[in-house]
Amino acid sequence: MATPPQSTKDTLTQRLHAHARHRWPALTQLEVRFRGGFAYLSAHLPDATTQNLCRLRYTGSAHQWGFAIWLASTDSYQDSLLPSGYPTGTAEEALDCACGLYLTDPTAWAPD
Repeated sequence: MATPPQSTKDTLTQRLHAHARHRWPALTQLEVRFRGGFAYLSAHLPDATTQNLCRLRYTGSAHQWGFAIWLASTDSYQDSLLPSGYPTGTAEEALDCACGLYLTDPTAWAPD
């Protein structure tokens, strides 16, 4: 599995933080961690809890990422489809999908 270059990691983090500030202002912080070819997203919530959201898999492109949702029931990530029906998409789509689920906001899946 390919590992994203540092420039892609930096750009992804910046894009996700900007999108979270705009679309998910209820988050106090979005944490983006990298390990190998994966980026792990977690949300810090106003009640001081941290919610794992999803895992992004680097596909060799800074614009298309594989998507796996966090499942608390199994304490693991499960490869999943985005609302578009595809297993890959933008990092922003993945963030919206996971936040829509965990922050109980189904408008996240509405087409623009």
